[in-house]
Amino acid sequence: MVKTKVGITDTTLRDAHQSLLATRMTIDDILTVASDLDKVGFHSMEVWGGATFDSCMRFLNEDPWERLRKIRKACPNTKLQMLLRGQNLLGYRHYSDDVVDLFVQKCVENGIDIIRIFDALNDVRNVESAVRATKKYGAHAQVAVSYTNSPVHNTAHFVELAKKLKAMGADSICIKDMSGLIYPYGAYDLVKGIKEQAGLMVQLHCHYTTGMAAMSYLKAIEAGCDVVDCAMSPLAMGTSQPADETMVAVLQGTEYDTGIELNDLLAIAPKVKEIRSHYKEFDLANPGVDPTVLASQIPGGMMSNFLSQLKAANALGRIDEVLAEVPRVRKDMGYPPLVTPSSQIVGAQALLNVLSGGRYKMVTNEVKAYFQGQYGQPPAPMDEEVKKQIIRDMPSITHRPADDLPPYLDEARQEIGSLAKNDEDLLLYVMFPQVAKPFLEQKYAG
Repeated sequence: MVKTKVGITDTTLRDAHQSLLATRMTIDDILTVASDLDKVGFHSMEVWGGATFDSCMRFLNEDPWERLRKIRKACPNTKLQMLLRGQNLLGYRHYSDDVVDLFVQKCVENGIDIIRIFDALNDVRNVESAVRATKKYGAHAQVAVSYTNSPVHNTAHFVELAKKLKAMGADSICIKDMSGLIYPYGAYDLVKGIKEQAGLMVQLHCHYTTGMAAMSYLKAIEAGCDVVDCAMSPLAMGTSQPADETMVAVLQGTEYDTGIELNDLLAIAPKVKEIRSHYKEFDLANPGVDPTVLASQIPGGMMSNFLSQLKAANALGRIDEVLAEVPRVRKDMGYPPLVTPSSQIVGAQALLNVLSGGRYKMVTNEVKAYFQGQYGQPPAPMDEEVKKQIIRDMPSITHRPADDLPPYLDEARQEIGSLAKNDEDLLLYVMFPQVAKPFLEQKYAG
């Protein structure tokens, strides 16, 4: 039997605590376990990006760049991976191409080996600059397709998307299933299609929310999936990923053996369990399975936002109306996958439609921008009547949204002045000016 080693990317230090502990894990806690994880033999460790950049400054008073350097020093043996929101980088809007280029350069210089790049709408134009910069600075450009189910999303749709991404220069493809919606046999078909037609390495990233992720991983592996994303068991399951230990045990002794020693993982798990105990006030995730997501497609973070907003409006009893409105708004918007920032845009508008007493009676600025085309091209056409109602005579754009953004770095350097001691400080300011300014003032005080 030919041994086909399947790789595991460990997400404990990024997506796992983002999904279960509100992204609050500190660098001190990370460093108690990072070097142990480094010795396991993972394909890679996802340790940075996503919401960690923002949370480091906003909630933990940490420099995210310093965090990355410390993790890199503690993990000399394993490739380090991060999640990047395409032209949005790690923020919530598009940035100019010069910002994208410098940001990617600094990610690589500070220790990142693999950059997973995605766009919420799967608009390939929104990942072009990040892919180009990643390859320019010598890192691995893994481009993710944001997975969802809708009348326009099927295996053929995603395979075509993967082929376009390969042509753009993607080194590998990630199927990014942020809500746990990929069915096991659907995963098999999709991985097989991408492997056969795009001919690239394929990685599968699933959240355990609906209870299908481990089964989907197994079928994907049978179809040729090269790497799957897992987390250490104390920070696995629920809205996180399947457990490292379980996946290693399942594949042990088969042609898909990971080559990882189960006992090594079992020795580390108590340390991760201890770390989780430090975050009880943020540890509010449902530890079980939520099969309602199979119908609603609403990720866990979106649901908790709805509940807190409805509670503030003294309208908790209207949650069912909001949940019923989400798919209608999503259809009007051309079936965007529900991932940052489209999940926030759809969710906020669904809430407004219910609470304001009329559909699109009030609209957010983000919804106006979305219907104008400022976020990119959605997977399916938007509802023309709704579009006309919202943007009236405002112009639509059909080109790459970032083409409208002039270079910004020189202007940002003038704005922040001597407070930014290096390019990393400058990039903190560019992405989160209100948070970065007081953070930098405190960092360099005295």
